[in-house]
Amino acid sequence: MSESLESIVKSVCRSCGNDRARMMDVVRGVQEQTGGVTSEAMDLIAGELSTQRIEVESVVSFYSFLSSRPKGQVVIRLCNDVIDKIKGVDRIAQAFCQELGIEMGQTTPDGRITLEWTACIGMSDQAPACLVNDEVFTRMNTDMAREIAAKLKGGAEYFKLKHELGDGNNADELVHSMVINNIRKAGPIICGCMEPGAAIRNAVAMTPQEVIRDMKTSRLRGRGGAGFPTGMKWDFTRGAQGATKYVLCNADEGEPGTFKDRVILTEQSDLMFEGMTIAGYAIGAREGIVYLRAEYAYLRRLLERTLSERRAKGLLGKNIAGKQGFDFDIRIQMGAGAYICGEETSLISSCEGLRGDPKTRPPFPAQKGYMGCPSTVNNVETFCCAARIMEKGPGWFAQMGSKGSPGTKLLSISGDCMMPGVYEVPFGVKLSEVLEMAGAEDTQAVQVGGPSGQMVGKAEFGRTICYDDLATGGSIMIFGPKRNVLEIANEFMEFFCDESCGYCTPCRVGNVLLEQRLNAILDGKGEPGDIEYLEDLGKTVKLASRCGLGQTSPNPILTTIKNFRGEYEKRLKKPEGEMIRRFNIHEALSDAKAITGRQSTLY
Repeated sequence: MSESLESIVKSVCRSCGNDRARMMDVVRGVQEQTGGVTSEAMDLIAGELSTQRIEVESVVSFYSFLSSRPKGQVVIRLCNDVIDKIKGVDRIAQAFCQELGIEMGQTTPDGRITLEWTACIGMSDQAPACLVNDEVFTRMNTDMAREIAAKLKGGAEYFKLKHELGDGNNADELVHSMVINNIRKAGPIICGCMEPGAAIRNAVAMTPQEVIRDMKTSRLRGRGGAGFPTGMKWDFTRGAQGATKYVLCNADEGEPGTFKDRVILTEQSDLMFEGMTIAGYAIGAREGIVYLRAEYAYLRRLLERTLSERRAKGLLGKNIAGKQGFDFDIRIQMGAGAYICGEETSLISSCEGLRGDPKTRPPFPAQKGYMGCPSTVNNVETFCCAARIMEKGPGWFAQMGSKGSPGTKLLSISGDCMMPGVYEVPFGVKLSEVLEMAGAEDTQAVQVGGPSGQMVGKAEFGRTICYDDLATGGSIMIFGPKRNVLEIANEFMEFFCDESCGYCTPCRVGNVLLEQRLNAILDGKGEPGDIEYLEDLGKTVKLASRCGLGQTSPNPILTTIKNFRGEYEKRLKKPEGEMIRRFNIHEALSDAKAITGRQSTLY
């Protein structure tokens, strides 16, 4: 056994208090120093944390950013979501492959550089983009790819390869990123100026029950898309049995096409932390956790500095804002690349150092959440709204937006438009107005709410963005007249097949069957009954799946059937005789022929 590996594992585990619940931090720490979490490392970690090896391996094998196989010192993760493909990521990949002399998924012979694909990294407004370890490279072209690859081969340090720095805090010495904020339309709630502590001082002048009452009066609903009333969630958590309670912030915006939280975390993290602190006061919690997606690791040092500054100002720690007995602090928990962790119970599992498996509900997190204690989970934007409500008052907030959806919504707009970026708009805005703001022309389709949302056509552009019509967590992907909506739906289905945790059969198997049938239609092997098959199976997957992923994953197919049915029908043909068009007898027999070493006498 390697003494150096043993020393590294012991050191990392000790820095995490040898706490099994900090498994995510432990395996990330070991991988950062050794390139991977090998079988030998897993045994050592299990011993140090007094747990079973299977607990370690189940975590390492679950997250896409973790690996049991050592990778290169530099890992290039090229984003291959739909928007990046539209913007030419395949050409970028080809340039990297040619310059490095390897294929995607391989490591250079000297073991230094690994090149692989990854899902959306939250940069759809400046695609194509990639991660080089934790560094983000945006607006890539083939010349940049060749230059980066050549310099890395020559031994250059990856964090010195950026051409220019982005705006705002992206240029801060702790971020030093070429990411740009792309704030196209600033609104009063999320993007407005704030005075740190003002909202907290207003909150602690009230009782916790009065704070919750104001949240209910404001009619604030969760900004993740589901729209559950925030005041009600806080009330349930406060009223749940248990002396220890937690506030969790979902900063794992993994829905492809979403990047609004990136801007909040970069420019308005004070507002988010203020909202978390107010939630802590309202529900009676002493600890908050920000679950930060691995793709945004480049922002961690900036967020840690903001937390330190808030502690120094008395806005975190003991007796916050002079309120005796109000103690609350926040820590950051890094994710490791898993879309499912955007689901609140999966996020809780990950924070507990487990696979990001969703939990069976009930009990709900408000009753039994993080470490079995009552917990409230809200996303980044929701906490910002909560802080602003305490600062300006519930009436000020509720007067904006539509009747059933008060306030504003932050949209992440990308795709075929002149001005992709972040827009803060009042709820109730028409989709046609959004398209005009973004400079979209001759739009064929819009994917509202990411792949789990719905794809709408021109006939639906008069609908409004709100919880009662077109609900969205923020993603708006625009597709022009030359795009194939069925190929886009197929890309989304591939994404869901990859990201399913595999726990329940309807999701694990059903999504694969849906994708296979859609593929057959795209290959020209569709038959008249395929639309009904897809509709029936899609509805079954939605109804029988355990968590939000499976309950929404058939949407790319179901909504394109609803709004673009003609695209399916024109590809369907009646079979000749009794033969099934998508069944290839020679392909079906190929494995048997190879094993037996002889040909079929009939075919």
